[in-house]
Amino acid sequence: MHRLQNKTSIVTGGAHGIGRAISELYAEEGSIVLIVDIDSAAGNEVANSISKVGGRAEFCHADVASPKDTAQAVKSITDKHGRVDILCANAAYLVPWHDVLSATEQEWERCLRVALKGTDNYTREVLPWMVKARRGSIIIVASIQGLVACPASTAYTFVKTGLIGYSRSVAYDYGEFNVRVNALCPGPIQTRISPKPGELGHDLGIKRTLLRRFGQPREVAQAAVFLGSEESSYVTGSCLVVDGGWTAM
Repeated sequence: MHRLQNKTSIVTGGAHGIGRAISELYAEEGSIVLIVDIDSAAGNEVANSISKVGGRAEFCHADVASPKDTAQAVKSITDKHGRVDILCANAAYLVPWHDVLSATEQEWERCLRVALKGTDNYTREVLPWMVKARRGSIIIVASIQGLVACPASTAYTFVKTGLIGYSRSVAYDYGEFNVRVNALCPGPIQTRISPKPGELGHDLGIKRTLLRRFGQPREVAQAAVFLGSEESSYVTGSCLVVDGGWTAM
């Protein structure tokens, strides 16, 4: 079943990890996917791998923090297809995090520019197309760190909390145009930069989840498909948590 058949999608930070899984599954479900990332080699590899199995995907090198790059990326899909049905704002700045006394100005600045301002840049560009069509789904990848406390990650936690508030505010303002906006909040997910088995962060993730394991990127992607599809046509302003039960404890 192709739940996103012939929809057009933009996935920011789509070259790695959760973003890559979302790009791949969107294509499997029938969507035309524009993968946006600053890693050209990885982004092109994802787009090519999708195309080789019959999917429709293109890569666009763009810095989400740049309004100019953002406008060009959105234009590249609207010029060809005349619409944007789904925006998945996934890009974030991921570094070794610090507590409030240790976080550097660079850490704060990059977290704010990439996650918060980057999401706003893409939302501003796609909203006029969605309002005109009177339909659209914006999925903002936040985190359980926007809902519960986690150690030594002040700047990252700040922006993820802000993204949840941002998604609710935009959902409020544009619901009358049938534009749905939801936050997707992953818990511990195993990606290339996640702590490895035996490391402290990995063991903590196992202990804190009811399912006693890390999630896989595709498990988050499945939730992103739901939010992008007509199956969630009455879901907006919500936080969909995919965390193995972390926030239930």
